[in-house]
Amino acid sequence: MFVTTEPQGAYEKLINESAIRVDPNQQQAISQLQTLHQELDLYSQQMGQTGWRARLTFRNRRRPVPKGIYMWGGVGRGKTMLMDLFYDHSNVSERKHVHFHAFMQEVHRRVHTFREAQKSGKVPESSDPLKALAKVIVDQAWLLCFDEFHVTDIGDAMILGRLFEALFEMGVVIVTTSNRHPNDLYKDGLQRERFLPFIDMLNEKMDVIHLDSDTDYRLQRLREMDAYLSPANAETTEKLVCDFRTLTIGTEPRKRILDVNGRTIEIAQSAEGVGFTTFADMCEQPLGPGDYLAIASAFHTLILDGIPRLGRQNRDYAKRFVTLIDALYDHKTNLICAAEAAPTELYTEGDGAFEFERTVSRLLEMQSPEYMALAHGTKDS
Repeated sequence: MFVTTEPQGAYEKLINESAIRVDPNQQQAISQLQTLHQELDLYSQQMGQTGWRARLTFRNRRRPVPKGIYMWGGVGRGKTMLMDLFYDHSNVSERKHVHFHAFMQEVHRRVHTFREAQKSGKVPESSDPLKALAKVIVDQAWLLCFDEFHVTDIGDAMILGRLFEALFEMGVVIVTTSNRHPNDLYKDGLQRERFLPFIDMLNEKMDVIHLDSDTDYRLQRLREMDAYLSPANAETTEKLVCDFRTLTIGTEPRKRILDVNGRTIEIAQSAEGVGFTTFADMCEQPLGPGDYLAIASAFHTLILDGIPRLGRQNRDYAKRFVTLIDALYDHKTNLICAAEAAPTELYTEGDGAFEFERTVSRLLEMQSPEYMALAHGTKDS
């Protein structure tokens, strides 16, 4: 059952409730998203389940494909919030919301499977895996919403060009967020000239919106929170829940599945680059450095509940916790947590207590405004 409230109405409700401030750039963006929302209500009549064959052949196309929307700007400007308002209040049933990194992982997996099938003779050698994949995607959704669109290597660049060309040909509409203007994607990359036609395609098929604001709303909210709560109890858990809601205003939390070397890690609640999880799920499970690096890369903020006192009795959990904090620290991922004791009292006895002193130092630094202001993913020189 889909919510019938429109995106702009939902945005104005947040303003009226003082959940967010009036921002002219956001208002312009939500206005364009509202226009697209209305266009899709009409466009969906010819893109519904009964019209798959007509859609793929274009023989019965009556209404032109609406332009998608590409929102870009610095962190904390509200890009993901606006896109989620659009997605959560859309009347399009055949829609999909996915983090772009996860989308590309799935694309690579499916292309590999397709090529293995070609080698075994199950699929003709002449078949194009990307056109086949585009049909699979369109069978599931023709409205695609991506978080954090980016391109890091020429392999992805070439795949995207051919895949998106096929998707656009099939009538797919895309809404995405990014930290970069399309013209700056894969900037200074090797063989970038081969990527330029794809950039031209994005500029043609999508309206580009710049959320240009001097205010980092996410950082403002973080600085108003207690990053380290102690002792951990029902009250601090409720406080973490409130913090999660504050950091993800206007969005509907979703389960996030991370694919790490063929294994999956589940974060039960995720929205706007914020993950909410527990010490038990992160450190009492057989996770390793690669898993923690994937988590640190996926979220700019991690909310972690239920950190116990550490020592001989749970030394394996403690080692994993140290590795988790190292990964978060190295990626400048913000941490908001609740623990049974203050950092200096968390691990005072046992064979890992001395090594834990570095973790104590990092936990203290991660509470500072200076750390919170660092860009996610930056590395120390």
